Amino acid sequence: MVNVLAILCAYLIGSIPSGLWIGKIFYKTDIREHGSGNLGATNTFRVLGKKAGIVVTIMDILKGTIATLLPIMPYFSDTVVHPLILGAVAAFGHMFPIFAGFRGGKAVATSGGVLLGYSWPFFVLLVIGFLISLKITKIVSLSSMVVSVIAVIYSIIYWIVTGDYALFILVVILASFIFYRHRSNIKRIREGTEPKVKWL
Repeated sequence: MVNVLAILCAYLIGSIPSGLWIGKIFYKTDIREHGSGNLGATNTFRVLGKKAGIVVTIMDILKGTIATLLPIMPYFSDTVVHPLILGAVAAFGHMFPIFAGFRGGKAVATSGGVLLGYSWPFFVLLVIGFLISLKITKIVSLSSMVVSVIAVIYSIIYWIVTGDYALFILVVILASFIFYRHRSNIKRIREGTEPKVKWL
């Protein structure tokens, strides 16, 4: 039973629609009706501004981190579900949240949060890679996909060095999610119409 509850809890944590709630509570705005219509941090930055975007980014990251750390919490200490599986479930919840009609974000920040909970140096490396890519390209979606590729490469090296193949499998799954959710962005990038950030 504890395993089922851990998975359910991870999904519910991931389902918390940070962008939707911050927009409605503090800005009286449903971000699904503006910008790209996405519930993620990028559209929050675009519609509500930098302050709201930073808050939503942090909240989305923490969803993945908390879900990954569930096994070390008292009630779930007996679960045999791998922390990375719980993190992946949270990322799935972010993309298909029960609290927002199953229309969520693209799980970039939440996926990062999973890695923060499992290997913080890995997370720091990806944040640096993301910021460098964003500084060069000014395109959030492209930078997210670039970092996904970096994550896969790192996880392969990590697997070879440590024998931890679970991280490699998780990263490949999350990277696949991210690329799949960015299909429309890829099309706009090819057409040269993808929006660029102005604050970096």
